[in-house]
Amino acid sequence: MEGEKTHSGFVAIVGKPNVGKSTLLNNMLGVKIAPITHRPQTTRRGVRGIYAFENAQAVFVDTPGLHKPEDALGRYMNQEVENALADVDVIVWVVDLRLPPGDEDRLVARQIRDLPKPLFVVGNKVDAAKYPDEALRLYQSLLEGREDVDVRALSAQNDARKVEQLRAAILAALPENPFFFPTGSASDQPRENWAAEIVREEAMKRLNQELPYAVATRTTEWTEREDGLQRIHVDVVVEKGGHKAIVIGKGGAKLKEIGQAARKQLEVFLNQRVYLELNVVVMPEWRRDPEALRELGYE
Repeated sequence: MEGEKTHSGFVAIVGKPNVGKSTLLNNMLGVKIAPITHRPQTTRRGVRGIYAFENAQAVFVDTPGLHKPEDALGRYMNQEVENALADVDVIVWVVDLRLPPGDEDRLVARQIRDLPKPLFVVGNKVDAAKYPDEALRLYQSLLEGREDVDVRALSAQNDARKVEQLRAAILAALPENPFFFPTGSASDQPRENWAAEIVREEAMKRLNQELPYAVATRTTEWTEREDGLQRIHVDVVVEKGGHKAIVIGKGGAKLKEIGQAARKQLEVFLNQRVYLELNVVVMPEWRRDPEALRELGYE
C-alpha cells in the first residue's frame, strides 16, 4: 500500500433502541464484536469495529439507542451517541421499517439532519415490514428535505449481499486519510470488556421483565495457563439482594445456564478452551450512582 492513497474514517451507526444496529455492525464486519438480544438498550457503550479492504479502512462505532433517559446510565448512553456524532466522518441511521417513526426516531433525526457529513438511511427488517416503501418515505421526511442522503432497505440479519453493498458504499464515502489501526484489527475493544459484554448478553436473554436492565458485568481477572486454557472471572452486578437470587436461580441453575452459554461463545471466538467463573455482586442503585457507573466502566 506504500505510495498509494488511502481512505479511512469513523462511521457512527445510530438509531433508537432495538432497530438492529449491532446486528448490522457484526454482519458488516463478518465477526461478532457487539452484543445482540431482542431487548432494547442492549448496547450501552460505543463499540468500535474495524473493517479494511484494499486501500480503505472504516472504523464503525455502534452506539446505544437514543432514548429519553430515566437515570444516570441512560444519560451516559445518550452522551455516548453525542460524542460519536461529534467526531465521525460518516453517519448510518438505522430505522425499523415495520413501524412508522416515533418520538425516539424524531430525536435521532434532529441530532443528525444538519450535520455536514455523508448520511446513509438504512431501513432495516424489510423482510418483516408490511409497507416498507411508505415507512422509508416517512423516515426520510424527518430529515426536512435533505437530498444528499443514500437511502436503502435491507434485512441486516438475512440480506448478506445488500449488507456488502452498503459496506462498499460506506468505504467509498470515506475521506482521504492514513489508516487509524493496523491492518487485520477487528476492534479496539479490550478483551476484558468484550468478555463481560458476552456474559451480559447471555444474562439479558435469560432474565425476565425489568431485571435485565439492572444487570451489569465486569471482568475482574483473565489469566492463561501454560496449556492455553483461558481462565476468565466476571462479576454479574445487580441492584438488589432479590435480584441476586433470581440471577443465581434455584440451586444455581440460572447462573450455570448463563455461564455455559457465554463460555461457548467465548471458546468459538477465541478458538481456545475457556474456564469461566461468574460471581453475582449487589451494588445498590448502580444505574443512578455516577460513582458506581465509573467503577463499572461507564465513563
